Amino acid sequence: MKLYLDTSTPTTILKLNDKTYEWESGHDLAEKLLSFIHEKLQENNADWRDISEITFMSGPGSFTGLRIGATVANTLASELNIPLYDHHGKKVKIILPDYGRGANIGTPRK
Repeated sequence: MKLYLDTSTPTTILKLNDKTYEWESGHDLAEKLLSFIHEKLQENNADWRDISEITFMSGPGSFTGLRIGATVANTLASELNIPLYDHHGKKVKIILPDYGRGANIGTPRK
């Protein structure tokens, strides 16, 4: 089963083969992303070990959303020993999020 994940916006997009699921994850992404994926796998009579490859929308997009999604995609690909692709179709060892711009770091407050 091919898994596609996009956490670059407040609406998380998950594709399992040809089925697409959307979830308004908002501030619950870190806490509930794995449960969301597992629930949708179960709806398709599948489990983690049925995932054969992962494609991740690596950006640009939300800093926090991309960090969380990339961590999940990288961890699943590593633990399941399956191929990982960025959204351009390039096979990668790990996903490095593309935030679309450099960090905006301000002067520290005293």
